[in-house]
Amino acid sequence: QVQLVESGGGLVQAGGSLRLSCAASGRTISSYAMGWFRQAPGQEREFVATINWSGDMTDYQDSVKGRFTISRDNAKNLVYLQMNSLKPEDTAVYYCNVLYSWRAHEVRGSWGQGTQVTVSS
Repeated sequence: QVQLVESGGGLVQAGGSLRLSCAASGRTISSYAMGWFRQAPGQEREFVATINWSGDMTDYQDSVKGRFTISRDNAKNLVYLQMNSLKPEDTAVYYCNVLYSWRAHEVRGSWGQGTQVTVSS
């Protein structure tokens, strides 16, 4: 069972940047697709970005394309989400998870605590 801990969230002004990290423990994630998701107050959790096991294939929600970048360091068991040009509508709790497929966005693990991102206007 993989345990995932998200970090790096915070309060930032619109136009600013944050880098989120997802640390995995319990087993290696190097052979798994990984994804970032977010949930805003009163809304369902939604897909943000996914990456395949080797890091050479990625997928993004249309609203974050060109602003967010997902990456991974398999040697360190880490997944990142670099978020630039942040907008107030990016405000949400951000989660990472293990996926069955980077294309299907279907999660296969348990959700962690997430990390809060708040973007002020």
